Amino acid sequence: MREFYPTGKALQLLLALWLGVLMAFFALRWDMIYLTLPVIWLFFIAVAFFKPKLEVKIERILPHDRILEGEIIEVKLVVKSNERIPSLKITEDVPEGLEVVEGSKEFLLSLKRDEVRELSYKIKVRRGVHEFSKIKMSYQDPFGFFKKDRQLELYDELIGVPLIEDVITPYSTKGTKITVGPLPSPRIGEGVEFHAIREYQPGDPFKVINWKATAKIGKIMSNEYESERKVDVVIVLDAGYLGANVIDYSVRAAASLMLDCLKNGTSFGLLLSESVPLWARVDYGKRHFFKCVDLLSTAKPDKNNLIAYQVEHLIRTRFPANAQIIYVSPLVSEESRKALKMMYHYGYKTIVISPDPYSALKPKSNEEDLAIKILDLRRKAYLRKLSSYALIIDWDVTKPLKTAIAEVVRL
Repeated sequence: MREFYPTGKALQLLLALWLGVLMAFFALRWDMIYLTLPVIWLFFIAVAFFKPKLEVKIERILPHDRILEGEIIEVKLVVKSNERIPSLKITEDVPEGLEVVEGSKEFLLSLKRDEVRELSYKIKVRRGVHEFSKIKMSYQDPFGFFKKDRQLELYDELIGVPLIEDVITPYSTKGTKITVGPLPSPRIGEGVEFHAIREYQPGDPFKVINWKATAKIGKIMSNEYESERKVDVVIVLDAGYLGANVIDYSVRAAASLMLDCLKNGTSFGLLLSESVPLWARVDYGKRHFFKCVDLLSTAKPDKNNLIAYQVEHLIRTRFPANAQIIYVSPLVSEESRKALKMMYHYGYKTIVISPDPYSALKPKSNEEDLAIKILDLRRKAYLRKLSSYALIIDWDVTKPLKTAIAEVVRL
């Protein structure tokens, strides 16, 4: 930042003094120079007695590093001065995604030596990662001749997490995987359901040997069983720009379904499909849940969405076999519909949570109302065609997600 520098007022006065000296010189009236002495004296006082170093310490206090979107919180600034400052202006660099609803981000105060002052303002939190990076301080002497600016680097991060609601589990939690029950176990049980016959392997108990198959084939054969276990869940979120008006609803749905997985003891993963996809591998537990919520908080509509390509690549390399896929998408783009067909052709069970983008619109005229109805009918026709690929829950976003699931799913 700039050091002590003259203001516009000071420059105007200096220009006037210079003109006065020139007039006295050309008019040979040297007594006129005495008229400039009071102004010069004021300049001397301003420089000699009102030139602080701005030795100020500021601490920002946030109530928490994660706040639900829509909440109003109070941000506090604790200011301590190591010197006397007659007039100090403090400007908080509030991130763009936050709205000041009470108070102001600018403060004007006078500080004594070692004085501590507490300032505060209230903001409304929106979903996303909000970074506080700096605080600006500006001082001006009482005469308005000189200014000094200083920028204090003070970093804090506030994450606006999506709203979460209780939902009905839209799929069966039974499946086949290595974990049994609500928490992962390093050992596999013997199983309760017959799965297949295979060759005997050293270590197999004698009670699993299939003697009839052994006699028929001529090799020792064993029965293989599988038990009912918690299924892996992969949540795929479509962040395409055509569904920009319902992206917040999509994020809330994904977060609510992840919380449902956490309660059920089900492991889950997340694919946030943007131009650069964000993938959180399948895992379980609260730490994994908060990691995925943080990823969801960053979701923004993206024009360069290649969701079908991303889904195909991750199915081949990352998705667990026999996983249950929950696809959150308004299904208004050809690319998003292609991604759904891709999941079906690779043999995955898929449930689609499809927030209706037209239910969030409020028409301002009869013409707009008619256009919205036509577009909505077109979308519903696409949903009927896609119903053979997955169970589709058409979600009117004016209603709770729990209601929309209950109307379609019968477990």
